Amino acid sequence: MSTTTTTLPTALSDEALARESGIAQAAIRNRRRMIIGLRLAVLVVALGGWELAARLKWIDPFFYSMPSMIYDQLVEWMRDGTSQGSLWMQVAVTLEETVLGFLIGSVAGVICGIVLGRNKLLSDVFSLYIQIANSIPRVVLGSIFVIALGLGMASKVALAVVMVFFVVFGNAFQGVREADKYMIANAQILGASPRQLTMAVVIPSAMSWILASLHVSFGFALVGAVVGEFLGAKEGIGLLISTAQGAFNASGVFAAMIVLAVVALAADFLLSSLEKRLLKWRPAAF
Repeated sequence: MSTTTTTLPTALSDEALARESGIAQAAIRNRRRMIIGLRLAVLVVALGGWELAARLKWIDPFFYSMPSMIYDQLVEWMRDGTSQGSLWMQVAVTLEETVLGFLIGSVAGVICGIVLGRNKLLSDVFSLYIQIANSIPRVVLGSIFVIALGLGMASKVALAVVMVFFVVFGNAFQGVREADKYMIANAQILGASPRQLTMAVVIPSAMSWILASLHVSFGFALVGAVVGEFLGAKEGIGLLISTAQGAFNASGVFAAMIVLAVVALAADFLLSSLEKRLLKWRPAAF
């Protein structure tokens, strides 16, 4: 019994592979264009419907504003400044509070999460207190921070730290607990010290958990800074929103929300770039 095997020429198989690869890449590009087009279409329909509804008086523009009025408000702020000063100064103040709170809260959350994740005794002792602290409403803490630390930057940073800490701590703690037990056992067999085990095995294993929490926690830091400014501040986007609300300026409230959204999206893009650099070893998701 004989078996005949047909082998394609190398040049032909390479040409076929190149053609299939080109078709696949073209399909990916077309899908990206389609997604961008659909996103723009949704945005145009939503904003156009909002504008039309306000102009036809289906909704009251005094309470709900309209895209054209919000655009005019943003142009006015960028050209003439706000009642608290330059718009860019308000953004800079809020961003500084957010970044400081994000950094302090992230570092503290990672350190505490790793320490308690690696030490069962400390975890059992402090877990109850962490649950109690996490259950306290953030607005209450914001009021306490404003009373204790004043209307300056310290109270906003403190609230942003609290908002970030528990998110990062929870992920770091769980990431440490989910580290590969077999890899830890192998490292111990090879004579790794507890410090080497933590630095070379546990932390890299938990890195995906930690970085995933950073995307969410920066948004929480921004919320903490803005809420702190809303409760009491001398400058910042939160004060800008509070002032617009007090003046029944719906366009000002929406315009400030757009500024916050732009800041949050820019930060998320930077964090995504950082995650890709730190996790080059991870297989790409399809």
